[in-house]
Amino acid sequence: MKTENKVALVLGSVKGIGKGIGLFLAKKGIRIVLNYFDWEESLEKLKQDLEKISTPHLIVKTNLLETDKIPGLIKKVVDNFGRLDILINNIERGGWPVVHGAYNCEQWDLEMATTLRAKQWVLESSLPYLKKSGNGIVINFSSIAGIVGRSGPLSYIFNEGYSAANRGVSLLTETWARIAAPEVRVNEIMLGIIESRHGENTRGWGLLTDAQKQDILNHTLIGRTGTIDDVVKAVWFLINDASFMTGSVIRLDGGYVLGGDKVAPIPKGVL
Repeated sequence: MKTENKVALVLGSVKGIGKGIGLFLAKKGIRIVLNYFDWEESLEKLKQDLEKISTPHLIVKTNLLETDKIPGLIKKVVDNFGRLDILINNIERGGWPVVHGAYNCEQWDLEMATTLRAKQWVLESSLPYLKKSGNGIVINFSSIAGIVGRSGPLSYIFNEGYSAANRGVSLLTETWARIAAPEVRVNEIMLGIIESRHGENTRGWGLLTDAQKQDILNHTLIGRTGTIDDVVKAVWFLINDASFMTGSVIRLDGGYVLGGDKVAPIPKGVL
């Protein structure tokens, strides 16, 4: 992909995965708009890191739960850079059972509004500009919670609402791929346990016992949690190399969904 003059909007980008993606794209020469709302204490470090990169950028604070503010965010992108080519839909909210305990309606509604509703409204505002690009790219982020639900070693991490919302993200990916084609490719990265999302750099991970953490690793074929770099590489593959891929899901989970069960050797048989 030729990166000259390309513009990317990265949501949830003040720290963690979103920040890692934004900095990587900027180093590739793609002009970036980084939107955030929470984690204000991380903003200064983001600014310092961006100062080391010469590519033009813009940081915007927008509460995407206020859907009437979303068209204004997209307008800022286009007013500043004249176009929009890439949308990194990195927004979600998940309530850890080990952190939040039992559900209440407020937590449920917050997870649905963030993980599903905000994505939909951002896409609707962005799509005309992505289509105009002629080679637009949308990458949705979801979680393997949409497959495994609240079960097994991840019962302490995934609850029912978060799981249901993430299953819904895959439906959005497929629908958007249909309506956006052929000018825009829409794909999804379904994350397992990543260092900054449900992994060791999060509060919830610290609340797990050593045995509970080991159970998760034992269930993961690769035997470790994922890194931000793992995610960034998958994003760049979808942007730069996957020109014939749309409506697809990359499951980036180290093999957790397959499980940690070993394959027994083939027996000698009776013949």
